[in-house]
Amino acid sequence: MEDSVNTRVLQQIKENEIVAFAKELIKIPSFKTEETPVAHMLADFFRPRGYQVELQEVEPGRLQAIATLRGTGGGKSLMFNGHTDINSIPRGSKRDPSIPCVEGDRLYGQGAENMKGGVASMIMAAEAIRQSGVGLKGDLVVACVVGETQGGEGSHFLMQSGLRTDMSVQPEPTGVGNIATVHAGIVHMAIHTYGVTGHISVQEKTVNAVAKMSKVIDALQHVEFTYTPREDLPAMPRLNVGSVIGGRGESYILIEPPYIPDYCTILVDVHFVPGQTVDTIVQDIRRTLDPLTARDPQLKYEVEIPPPDYFKGRRRLVMEPLDVPKNEYIIQAVSRSHQEVTGQPTRAIGAILPFSYSAGDATWLWQAGIPCLEYGPGGGFNESIEGDDNFYVSISEMVTCAKVLALTALDVCNLDSG
Repeated sequence: MEDSVNTRVLQQIKENEIVAFAKELIKIPSFKTEETPVAHMLADFFRPRGYQVELQEVEPGRLQAIATLRGTGGGKSLMFNGHTDINSIPRGSKRDPSIPCVEGDRLYGQGAENMKGGVASMIMAAEAIRQSGVGLKGDLVVACVVGETQGGEGSHFLMQSGLRTDMSVQPEPTGVGNIATVHAGIVHMAIHTYGVTGHISVQEKTVNAVAKMSKVIDALQHVEFTYTPREDLPAMPRLNVGSVIGGRGESYILIEPPYIPDYCTILVDVHFVPGQTVDTIVQDIRRTLDPLTARDPQLKYEVEIPPPDYFKGRRRLVMEPLDVPKNEYIIQAVSRSHQEVTGQPTRAIGAILPFSYSAGDATWLWQAGIPCLEYGPGGGFNESIEGDDNFYVSISEMVTCAKVLALTALDVCNLDSG
């Protein structure tokens, strides 16, 4: 009986439908803080199909769509959780990123790899169950959240709202066959340097905040962190200076180069391992920078966490490292489903490198008591290529992911809730 039910559901998953839906998602730009149009599109998709839909207002005017396929009762609940915000577009794009295109097994477009391909897979998995007419005892929640790339604003809000399920899967771009249960933590900070402004004609009487910041940036490349190494995250911790802005005044006036800049800010990202805290990270950074001020009394700096709110899309929240025990039921359920769909065992469970060097929304669900993992279609997310050649998702992996998620839902949501 189980085989026939699984077959009925899997027959509803069609490559052309997944690709078409992913294309519609890609066409709508949804950079962090700008996801509301996608939320409306998703709500309009879910409502006529019988899902219970909630549009949550995470911030004024910023919406995320949470759809629930109600079960008949008595079963465990499962959440598919995927983010609708996308990464920024780098220079050198060879294609119009807003126009999705298919080349072989690759679907290209803005956010295809992180993670509109995964969002399409999880939605089509839920649709396969609904269209098959196979009932679930437990609820299946399809959470299309905002702001994962800025620390998980949407999932954090979702957990604060009180929604809970028994288990969850995030179809992040791990590559199907890989189940990520471990990832690093992330904290962002601003570091400011201060100077004394004046016209270039009296340059000798000024202090250039940008020049002082150059010393800070150089020193940050040599921070020695206090931590216990993790064999499964061997390149951690890591620090990156991601942005630099300097000018005259606290609004960073950029159009007065005859005047010496008296204010400079860098935005710093630190990816860290379990055992490290924000306090220890800041202590390590100060231990590196304080000798600079001892040698140069004119160098004055300040660390600010989180970065100022005038930086649009700033990362306000700290994502803690994730380490979910491998014996959790959801991990075994996804592993079994993958085996059934592909005929092959999962390649890896735990830290998936280099994917696990970053962090994701699973941290918020795990902290809220929801066993979870990351399993989704791979693409260019973990590639470093100039331009947009890494903005793609594997079509075949989207299909496989949708099938695995559908079977996982049949497994979990038909478990007795007692």
